[in-house]
Amino acid sequence: MAKKKPQITNNIRRMRFDADEMTQAALAEKVGVTRQTIVAIENAKYSPTLELAFLIADVFDHPLEDVFTFVKDPD
Repeated sequence: MAKKKPQITNNIRRMRFDADEMTQAALAEKVGVTRQTIVAIENAKYSPTLELAFLIADVFDHPLEDVFTFVKDPD
């Protein structure tokens, strides 16, 4: 049986909501990417670079591990 690929999950959607319902476009502008990149990250279709992950965490003024979670063995 093939082993599943590790996955990075995130709390970006909730954090945007908690930040006065920040739009995906506003977050994208703050970190220098497109809105589509934020959509892909939120939906776990794309894993951000380490630099981008830190930039996103900085926008929300939270440590990286509050924003992103590494799931080693997804179900």
